[in-house]
Parts: sequence; C-alpha cells; structure tokens
Amino acid sequence: MSTATRTQDAVPAISEDDIFFAHEGGKLTVESTMPLDSKRALSIAYTPGVAQVSRAIAKNPELAKTYTWASRLVVVVSDGTAVLGLGDIGAAASLPVMEGKSALFRNFAGLNSIPLVLDTTNVDEIIETLVRLRPSYGAVNLEDISAPRCFELEQRLIEALDCPVMHDDQHGTAVVCLAALTNAAKVTGRTLGQLRVVITGAGAAGIAVCEILLNAGVGDVVLVDSKGIIHRDRDDLTPVKASYAARTNRDNAVGNISDALDGADVLIGVSSSQVPESDLVRMNPDAIIFALSNPDPEVMPDVASKYAAVVATGRSDYPNQINNVLAFPGIFRGALDAGARRITPAMKIAAAQAIAGLVGDDLATDYIVPSPLDPRVADAVADAVGAASREAFAQ
Repeated sequence: MSTATRTQDAVPAISEDDIFFAHEGGKLTVESTMPLDSKRALSIAYTPGVAQVSRAIAKNPELAKTYTWASRLVVVVSDGTAVLGLGDIGAAASLPVMEGKSALFRNFAGLNSIPLVLDTTNVDEIIETLVRLRPSYGAVNLEDISAPRCFELEQRLIEALDCPVMHDDQHGTAVVCLAALTNAAKVTGRTLGQLRVVITGAGAAGIAVCEILLNAGVGDVVLVDSKGIIHRDRDDLTPVKASYAARTNRDNAVGNISDALDGADVLIGVSSSQVPESDLVRMNPDAIIFALSNPDPEVMPDVASKYAAVVATGRSDYPNQINNVLAFPGIFRGALDAGARRITPAMKIAAAQAIAGLVGDDLATDYIVPSPLDPRVADAVADAVGAASREAFAQ
C-alpha cells in the first residue's frame, strides 16, 4: 500500500475566498451522454426518435430501467433541519451540502445523483412528494433531517417506496464506526463481544451506532443523552429511547457521563457535548475513543491519547478519520447493482466488514480504517453489499 493511501495528507490552508469561488454557480452540472452536433443526432436524442422509446416504455414500464437514468439515480433529500453542525438552517441554505453529497456519489461510486431540498418539515408532505416523484429516481439518500422525525420518516419511506432508502447521518456513520471498532478491538487484542461501549448522544447517529453494534454482537452498550444515562427506570424517554433502554445498559447503570465511563472500554461521541479529561481516567486500560463531533470533537485527540490506545475523530487532519464517504457510495451502488428494494442490517454489517478488511496487515493504532481517498473502498463495499443482498434473496 502506498504511503499516500494510508496516511492523512495535510490539508493546505483554505481561504474564505477560495471556498466561495469554488461554490459559485453550484457544484453540479448535467451533461449529455451523446453528441448533439447534427440534425441526425438531434433526431435520435430528441424528436422524433425519442418518441419511439417513450412508446416502448408506455407499453412495458420495465424498459425505463434500460432506457432512462432513473433506475441508478440517487436523490439526496433534505429539509435543512439538522445540517452539519449548523442546525435548522432551512432548505435553501442546505442545498450546497446536498450538492456536495451528490458530487461524492458521482466521484466515488459512479452513480448519478441530484439534490432535492424540500421546503417543508412535515413528514407526510415529504413522503407524498417522494412517492409522486418515484418514476424519476432509483434510490433515496436522506440527509440532515432532525431527530426524532428522521426515524419515522425513514421507516415510513422504506414502507412506501420499492427502492433503497437510507438516512446516511444514521447508517453511514454507524457502518464506519463498526468498521473502525472492529479493527480497534483487534489491534488492542479484544473481540467485539468483550467490549463495554458508551455512546454520548442519542440522536440520529447515536441510535444507529447503537443498533449496528448490538447487531454485530458488542457485549454491552450504554447510551447517554443530555440528561444522563438512558436506563430502564427513566420516565422522560421518547418511545425510541425507551425501546433502547430495554436493550442496552446491561447493569441498568444510572447517572451522568462520568458514571457511564466507569469501567468502559470504548467511548463513541456523536454529540456536541464536551467530555472532561477527568472522566476519561475512569475508563479501562487500552481504551478506545472515537470523538466524532466535527469540527470540535468531544475531547481533543491529544488529550484522548493520554488515556486511549486508539483515537479516532471525524476530522481529516488527524489519523483514523471516521468519514461517511467510506460507506454510503458503495452501499447504494451495491444495492442498486443487486436490484435490492431495501438496505438491510445484514447489508450494513457486510459494508462495515468490507471497510475493515481493507486495512489488512497494515493494521495499527493510527490506521484502523482506510483513507476516504482509497480507490478500493467503494468497489469493496459495493461487492459486499451486493453479495449480502443476493444471499438474503436466495434464502
């Protein structure tokens, strides 16, 4: 493996002028796949030739998969209510982020993608919009939609649509976390089943990380929200949190983050709250800390490294970046390649295993996941996801 593939390249200083100039006019364009430089070409691409294709699809709608781009077009959908660390900034302000996400789909997975930002936060209206637009696309990537509405929206869309749907803020983060934790456990001589994991933040990402870790066989998971440890005796839990109180926190521990970290092997931070250094002392030896809030981690890596054998962040300027781009392009391409109507838990775990496996013999405390720029990633994830889909279909 080349050093460039493994290491985190230093990011040169970027000025505000550089950023705004790069975004001027947006980051996306649509180009024709055929030349339009003659009357013959126009007659084939548009009228009258295109009418033959439309007639054929009208007789046999399945032909749209072959003769339009819809079946492999991913729509990136947001209502702008939970954008990056900016919060509820509205649909129009969220569009630059969604354009960027569409560009990542194209660059890393070769999938066509367009952003759709919706000027409504009503779950019913969002679902109705996407159902009516269904002939125009092949998969839905939900993005930057606030919790707890995101849970209801994703589940209802999965039920309403006959194509892959995934809220990347939840499951992309979860998949890469599982990949990283698999290798972090390995490099510190443990198995997933031996770990006691504390997750700070019980929003979209925290809940999804919790779910995939439970499915992967992690020994014990403790969720902590802004009011403290989620346990079975709390009477202020949302229905989603209450369901996880029944499945996590084996010893029904109570208290705050400090109490949760007493005897913990792993801390995964997916909230904006800071974790005091004094609390890290309570963790077990050879601890693992993923401080994923970006740009300000729950605990800075230089502090975390005093107490942890493995440290990861969501930032590109430190080793072990937990970046969703390792997961979502390959997951969607694998699902679409396999003709899957759903993205299942098994497909997500397969994606995590594929990402973890790419590290191979280069595994080290500062290299537990491949670089987001590693060209092997999307292919490996797509192959694993496709295989998991076909295996499920064969059963």
